[in-house]
Amino acid sequence: MAMARCLVTGATGYIGGRLVPELLGVGHAVRCMVRSPDRLRGRPWCGRVEVGVADATDPLRTGRALEGVDVAYYLVHTMGSGRGFAERDRAAATAFAAAAREAGVRRIVYLGGLTPGGEVSPHLRSREEVARILLDSGVPTAVLRAAVIIGSGSASFEMLRYLTERLPVMTTPSWVRTRTQPIAIRDVLRYLVGCAGLPPGVHRAFDIGGPDVLTYAGMMRGYAAVAGLPRRWIIPVPALTPRLSSLWVGLVTPVPARVARPLVESLRNETICREHDIARHVPDPPGGLVAFEQAVDLALRRIKDADVATRWTSAPAPG
Repeated sequence: MAMARCLVTGATGYIGGRLVPELLGVGHAVRCMVRSPDRLRGRPWCGRVEVGVADATDPLRTGRALEGVDVAYYLVHTMGSGRGFAERDRAAATAFAAAAREAGVRRIVYLGGLTPGGEVSPHLRSREEVARILLDSGVPTAVLRAAVIIGSGSASFEMLRYLTERLPVMTTPSWVRTRTQPIAIRDVLRYLVGCAGLPPGVHRAFDIGGPDVLTYAGMMRGYAAVAGLPRRWIIPVPALTPRLSSLWVGLVTPVPARVARPLVESLRNETICREHDIARHVPDPPGGLVAFEQAVDLALRRIKDADVATRWTSAPAPG
């Protein structure tokens, strides 16, 4: 793989904070685009990166941050469920796409959500819109679409962890029976790094997921097995709306309702990969993709050893 100068947006967030050292580790030069450089202090890699100060909605400063960049990683999105999140995401993606085109960036890489056909949640719909904006930018773009990401410190994993550990018997929303295809954080990072070396003609979205297709109830039972917990009794009930479900999650877990709601809404639809074309360009590792229970075990070991590199709380709140 030829070495490139990579710009990482969202470098203070959960994914971006883990992507930077992975890119550095294979020899890429990295520039982090952040609103507040102070948030990078204390990161073990902060002395090895360039810093560009910009908000993605500011075309002028974003353009300066993109000067001389080969590959731009767009990892900006709004996690909360407040009003206007879709408009903010649309404005940021539109400004970034135009700035990347003007700066002569040769590739954009975006991590979005795995979406089913038909009606989807507002947050997944916003992720789809951002993907379309970037694909229409005139810059070769790779969109990676993932469902539940399993890794120490991720919001999805913390929600799963606390629900399973704190509730040996639970009445749950009907979405616990919906199938999804979780993916380990290390496989997500491997795909993101691999996209820096894609040929110029690759311009499309890719579904990414691990080897297991599970319901959310199946993930809770799998988590319990790995953690050595007694069997969990799960009783689905149809009456809990996404709003009530998110309030319930906020009560039982450290994930607040405003963050839990988009996660819950995305679980109402079946999210399973329809293709695995990414393997043509970023081959599966020799041992295969990380299985769900192995991903849980790896995450729990990190937590036990107090070796959690980033957490979902790392990302600054919008505004």
